[in-house]
Amino acid sequence: MDVYEELVRLRRSGQKCAIATIVQVNGSIPSYESAKLLVREDGSMVGTIGGGCVEAEVWNAAREAMETERSHHMTFNLGQDAAYDNGLICGGQLNIFIEPVLPQPFAYIFGAGHISKSLSKIADLAGFATVIVDNREQFASRDRFPEAFSIFAEEYESAFPKLEINESSYIVIVTRGHRDDMRVLGWAVSTPARYIAMIGSRRKTINVIKELEKEGIPRSAFEKIHAPMGFDIGAITPEEIAVSVVAEMIAVRRNPDSDWRKVTKSIFINEAYRIRSK
Repeated sequence: MDVYEELVRLRRSGQKCAIATIVQVNGSIPSYESAKLLVREDGSMVGTIGGGCVEAEVWNAAREAMETERSHHMTFNLGQDAAYDNGLICGGQLNIFIEPVLPQPFAYIFGAGHISKSLSKIADLAGFATVIVDNREQFASRDRFPEAFSIFAEEYESAFPKLEINESSYIVIVTRGHRDDMRVLGWAVSTPARYIAMIGSRRKTINVIKELEKEGIPRSAFEKIHAPMGFDIGAITPEEIAVSVVAEMIAVRRNPDSDWRKVTKSIFINEAYRIRSK
């Protein structure tokens, strides 16, 4: 199996992987410069960088790279003792670069109004493939969203099963009304999406959550939502709001270990809900 073909296949299917490449060699090693090893999320491998203890350590590092989404270098000195223990006739040094390969992030934008137009354009420029979903054909059109990866002009519930939501997915809810926002949010919190955001005030967010709780969705399901959506930069216009939301999406994308923004909002939602419930 070709390493490059498998890398492309995994990326298109929304799966992570990591690729390790021998980038520098000094002396004798059991492989060659530019040799590659691809490690999938399930731990299976394609290719080789020579086997033995080196490959075992690189496998562990590749799993860590996928988890942290950060690349790093490793250096191995294959001294005579190490070579003898592993049955290898070598004694050189090799440097290996390990790089996580992530699927392209998709931004699923529910609602095709003015904010969505700007949001789709800016998200596309920032590297997100955008998918537009709206039940109004005159709004969800290619003329309004020429940069979109795909467009669904149909009822939200009929579109849900057609959307491939995974850990590289970003969901932004900006429909034309609270009822539609609530329908989409109820579905969104059941998905593995990395980012879920909804337009509206804090009061609206609390009311929507209360209604969805009545339908049996537990409070814990809402802890991962970003609402109000976007960074607080004083945005007023659709373009400014889009910038604030995409900035927040980038922060979530580039800092996978940081939940400070989500936690801050969740604390507010829980506290405000407690006060209003008295």
